[in-house]
Amino acid sequence: MARKKTFEVEGHETISDCLVRIDREGYRPVRRMEKPIFTEDSNKNVTVKEQRIVFEAVLKE
Repeated sequence: MARKKTFEVEGHETISDCLVRIDREGYRPVRRMEKPIFTEDSNKNVTVKEQRIVFEAVLKE
């Protein structure tokens, strides 16, 4: 099993649901990151479409 793993909050789940999933898999979160997803229109204007929340987790000892 990998010592470090990333978990992304899926569209159908809450942050709490994701934390429970991390715990069930035997990991504990150590870092939370928010990654913006950008879109570009025909006029080359860039806008933020959504924010994705990603947890970095390490294997429980």
